[in-house]
Amino acid sequence: STIVTSQLPVDLWHEQIGDPTIADAILDRLVHNAHKINLSMKGESMRKKYAGLT
Repeated sequence: STIVTSQLPVDLWHEQIGDPTIADAILDRLVHNAHKINLSMKGESMRKKYAGLT
């Protein structure tokens, strides 16, 4: 099993990787049959909200 986390959406990986052949190879292996969990940021950062609380 492999777990990959990223703040960059998968649809932007080709552009970020640069080489289309390498990007295709990486995405074919990681995304095919993958379980994806997309978290969307809503509201204020929890770090900012609870900063300084001990």
